[in-house]
Amino acid sequence: LTPSQKYTAIGMLGKATDTLDATGKVTEEKPYDQVTKGDLENVLQKFTGDIMQVPPLYSALKKDGERLSTLMKRGEAVEAKPARPVRVYSLSLQQFQPPLFTLDVECGGGFYVRSLVNDIGKELSTCATVQELTRTKQGPFTLEEHALHEDKWTIDEIARSLEHCTALLPGGSSRKKLKTEHPGETAVICE
Repeated sequence: LTPSQKYTAIGMLGKATDTLDATGKVTEEKPYDQVTKGDLENVLQKFTGDIMQVPPLYSALKKDGERLSTLMKRGEAVEAKPARPVRVYSLSLQQFQPPLFTLDVECGGGFYVRSLVNDIGKELSTCATVQELTRTKQGPFTLEEHALHEDKWTIDEIARSLEHCTALLPGGSSRKKLKTEHPGETAVICE
């Protein structure tokens, strides 16, 4: 996931969870009344550019070949990974209606929005957790332009969408035609 990615995240001030998102168990609650929109906007500047970030314990990172999240769910003790360098290309506040705030984030690979929201809460002398997270861009693909909406889930629309998307990949794609169960039909596989 080395190309840039964009996300829209809704964070909630005043609560922290073990997973750093709404699916987790609440681990801490703190007042957040003192936080203003200006405070939040000022804090975002500290998280833009090349920064150090500690990945969440509930993540796909591995220890001894197993995901940390799997180990955590089994109740095994897991040490936090050390902070590592990550890049935030842009970070902006879209909405602030306490306790909720909405961020637009463009970042490089290996970045965790859940850790960002958690760190923002700490920087504001409270705590925060992600309530909703939507990836809106991955490399050349955007949710708005390239997502195939459910009402268009037909073989023809899926094939057209795949053709359009593979054209955006570096070097295009190689294609293989496979025989299907039905005479006269072929399936196209892009690698």
